[in-house]
Amino acid sequence: MVTTQMAASSISAKGFVSFEGLRSTSNVKIASFGHLKQNMRFFHGLVVKAATVVAPKYTSVKPLSDRVLVKIKTAEEKTVGGILLPTTAQSNPQGGEIVAVGEGRLIGKSKVEISVKTGTQVLYSKYVGTEVQFDGSKHLILKEDDIVGILETEDIKDLQPLNDRVLIKVAEAEEKTAGGLFLSESSKEKPSIGTVVAVGPGPLDEEGNRTLLSVSPGNTVLYSKYAGNDFKGADGSDYITLRASDVKAVLS
Repeated sequence: MVTTQMAASSISAKGFVSFEGLRSTSNVKIASFGHLKQNMRFFHGLVVKAATVVAPKYTSVKPLSDRVLVKIKTAEEKTVGGILLPTTAQSNPQGGEIVAVGEGRLIGKSKVEISVKTGTQVLYSKYVGTEVQFDGSKHLILKEDDIVGILETEDIKDLQPLNDRVLIKVAEAEEKTAGGLFLSESSKEKPSIGTVVAVGPGPLDEEGNRTLLSVSPGNTVLYSKYAGNDFKGADGSDYITLRASDVKAVLS
């Protein structure tokens, strides 16, 4: 019985040579099963989760409850300098356009509608949702809570976090040891300190009201080291989005 869930957008039938980026819900193409048997020992415990292809006879996909349908943004095929990237080097996008929303959900006796509208450009967490191939494009069905925030530009610093999400600009890693020795890039410790850039409106309580977050833009904070989603800003700075519960302390 296989349990680990991973997927690849393309797996070569000849020895599994080509991976076009790993995701939890990506389309899989396997040309034949001849070499699959020969290489199965290398993939013990691996389950490949394919995208669901919606037949052309279906003309719409309507999410239910607090789910939304996102048309996934196409992966970048070039670097900022215009160099073409091989398929294996193209990063999987974590953003797209909301094309349909569910009717919302009940919290207590209150009906809470989806807070994002169709046409909105959003970022979402990695490895969430169900990927579907529909109308010639890749889409993702995910819960509203899996949306990190709204981003109408190409720069992560402009992100508007949703719910309990927080956008943090990561502090630069120390370049020297306490004794004054310069550190190589590989030996620099990933910092878990940064400055809050933007915060969401807060989570909903049992009555459907927003609970304000305990951190504010401008706060310098200490956060969980392995939490959240990492992004690179247009200016080269590192940013991270995470839940407010992953912020451990405010530094002053």
